[in-house]
Amino acid sequence: MRPLVRTMLKGSLKQIRHVTAVPRHEAKGLVADVYDRAGREFGILAPPLALHSPAPEALAACWVLLRETLLVDGRAGRAAKEAVATGVSQANECAYCVDVHRAKLQTLTGPDTAPLAAVTDWARHLTTAGGPQRPVPFPAEHAPELLATAVTFHYLNRMVRLFLPDSPVPDAAPRAGRGPALRIVARAMRPDTGTTVTAGASLGLLPAAPLPAALAWARPEPAVAGALARAVACVDASAEHWVPEPVRELLHAELAVSDGTPPGPSRAWLAPLTDRLAPDQRPAARLSLLLALAPYQITDADVTAFRAGRPGDRELVELAAWASLTAAVRAGSRFAVPLPDARPTRPAPAGG
Repeated sequence: MRPLVRTMLKGSLKQIRHVTAVPRHEAKGLVADVYDRAGREFGILAPPLALHSPAPEALAACWVLLRETLLVDGRAGRAAKEAVATGVSQANECAYCVDVHRAKLQTLTGPDTAPLAAVTDWARHLTTAGGPQRPVPFPAEHAPELLATAVTFHYLNRMVRLFLPDSPVPDAAPRAGRGPALRIVARAMRPDTGTTVTAGASLGLLPAAPLPAALAWARPEPAVAGALARAVACVDASAEHWVPEPVRELLHAELAVSDGTPPGPSRAWLAPLTDRLAPDQRPAARLSLLLALAPYQITDADVTAFRAGRPGDRELVELAAWASLTAAVRAGSRFAVPLPDARPTRPAPAGG
């Protein structure tokens, strides 16, 4: 078992597709800073984080989101957040994230995850269109943290489906060893001894920004709200530098009328939307729409078409991050969960 786990950890960055992650020993500047923080506070340099490294600002945005929503123990504990991560990943059919976060949940609760099954189920149905409002299986004051975790995984699931395989466990691994190996890796996903993951300590990586109105439910938790606001502003700013305005307008328009229901197995919906654009804008528009609305329909040909005009790793990561986070914010705008009527908010933490 241990050789399998060592192989998984040592070769994990080689699983990343379409881009080359910055090796840890070559990291500089912002990338090195995020890598160091992840090593201390997460325990491993996880591929879903490292795949962002060709675009340093996107890497920082991903880390700030992941850290402030999932890793910080706030009003809601880590186990409840892992239950949310598992449920959202199930809803998005992201097998890689389901494997990792279900295994982490089991390391926190033991084999019996039944006490948190209702949280997983709630998260899995969080954006179901047209359904009745579901009971909230946790104290109302936990909602901002758990909703923010859901937004983070609506984002990460899309990135993972593009850049990573269906499981972190190598295909050649024996079936009987997959579960135990995942749980051993999950146990490694913890802060260094003596390290406290303090709310808000990552916010200084990104400039302050206003919270999008769609995520107003996060305001009672300033560190969570700050992470969402700064990450969205950072990713949007990167896209605005080079993603054509018609592409950005098209994605926003389609998300505005989407109720979250996947378009189905056919890609017939895609061409009528992208054909109205200039030919050199269509590959970016196609990939953006697929990431946001139907990541299961992305093919290698879609990436190849985009890279014919934009060959750099950085641009592919920035486009994917922008489309994925824009879709995640749209998902967050549809969350319907009761929040406390009134309570004092925590003082805003200092970024560091």
